[in-house]
Amino acid sequence: QDELDKEQVNIEEEYLNNGEDKLNDNEAPDESRESSTGRVYSNSYVDLERVDTVGFDYDYTLVTYTDELLELIYDMALNRLVQEKQYPIEMLDENMKFDPKYSIRGLAVDRQTAWICHLSYTHKVAVAWEGREKVSRQRLMEEYSGKRALSPKHRKKRLKPLNDLFSMAECCLIADTVQFFKDKNIPFCARNAVDDILSVIGSTHISGDFHRIAAANPGKYFEPKPSLRGVLEKLKKSGKRLIFVSNSPFWYVDAGMKYMFGEEWRNMWDVVIVSAGKPRFYTDNSRPFREVSKSSGRIKFKNIERFVPGDVYTEGCLRELTKCIDWYFASNDDTLSENDLKAQTTGGSSLASPNVLYIGDSLFADLVDAKREFGWTTAAVIPEVDYELKMQSKPKFILAQQTIALLLNALRMIQQDLGSGERTKEDLELMDALERMVSGWRDEQANLLENPFGSVFRARHTPSLFAHSLRRYCDLYMSDVAALGNYSLQHRFYPHDAKILSHEAAGAESECWDMEGIITTKFDS
Repeated sequence: QDELDKEQVNIEEEYLNNGEDKLNDNEAPDESRESSTGRVYSNSYVDLERVDTVGFDYDYTLVTYTDELLELIYDMALNRLVQEKQYPIEMLDENMKFDPKYSIRGLAVDRQTAWICHLSYTHKVAVAWEGREKVSRQRLMEEYSGKRALSPKHRKKRLKPLNDLFSMAECCLIADTVQFFKDKNIPFCARNAVDDILSVIGSTHISGDFHRIAAANPGKYFEPKPSLRGVLEKLKKSGKRLIFVSNSPFWYVDAGMKYMFGEEWRNMWDVVIVSAGKPRFYTDNSRPFREVSKSSGRIKFKNIERFVPGDVYTEGCLRELTKCIDWYFASNDDTLSENDLKAQTTGGSSLASPNVLYIGDSLFADLVDAKREFGWTTAAVIPEVDYELKMQSKPKFILAQQTIALLLNALRMIQQDLGSGERTKEDLELMDALERMVSGWRDEQANLLENPFGSVFRARHTPSLFAHSLRRYCDLYMSDVAALGNYSLQHRFYPHDAKILSHEAAGAESECWDMEGIITTKFDS
């Protein structure tokens, strides 16, 4: 223990006391650590030159919203909860507001308990909050059968994923409502509360109320993206087909795109599809397209057999899309058999092509079916990457990471010295104490990320379910679409090795650490 204390002092002095050449928490991150704002990350090999079609989602992809929009959604849903579901009117006087530092995406709400849960890639509940109070490990174990996880059958019934950025508002409203009931000692049924809140959030989206306010005040609710036009023009000039596919209605999309790109924004696109209803857009086999009047926004009734550039279409499905634009997918050697050509004209197997790149923010609405059903190349817009890398480059976070590594290696070394024999009571007490220290430092890391759940990509010390899905279904990811502008359209992305097993991460070397001023470690967690 004395040796551990000495090493801890050394780390703290190196990073916090004697670090004139180090960063303090208020300084910019080291430029040697590449900012993710301008970087595209790869999970798979991707050759941009082979991509002939690029599709884009709208919300949180081409346009990014300020926190004011989530505040607006939260406030509208809260009012609906009081007025339509007859929740206590006192809730409107409690100064309940959307808190951008409470929730992250990739969480899930347990309908039975109203707990907000952060899941690991094995579907284990790593952290849960009931209202604004953390659920104890003991309660987690009791609720989830002693293993902090549910069977697939019960998981499907109980857990409602909160995967996209819009869901942060409903996550916060669920927590605040539960906390209000607890603070006021009001008995409540958790399942009813969750269902009511999900209902009013859904009604808020469907009503179009917040869409109208945002469309009328784009300067307040839309973040400027001056470099995005250059990215789209670069793709267009290279001969790539550009397709716009959004679930939002035309009048809302039109207001935002005019604000971002000007009145003639539709001229940039080969096809514009609104109210697409993804993911049904990918899975439906026969839903036809309808044309939308650009002046009135009304739906026309004529049959759509071919798309006209500059016009706007709604609904439809992927198979109909391929027919309406004579979609041609070249094979890798640029040759097609007679059967291949026939399949293309009939909406057959040619739908599956890695030459289509689709970019969106919602893994399950935008990307999963495009990848799983059709083998498209998929790219996710994940702004959290940039934020987390900046926070993790600060000295306090690095200190926490190094301390955790030191403690874990101490535990390994202790067991190596003890061998395969029985542990004494004192041995086990020491190891328990060290494990509690590790847990405390992991809590500190979550606090440094300024939200109670920690990293979007880590559920405590394991990859989160969101990170697992990101890796599984997305070939590329980036903080902003503008990052594509930093790459040649002949660029080839090479992924890093996916070392997910302990023997691959640690190799053949024994567990040890090296000390040269700053302690560096090799560890597998």
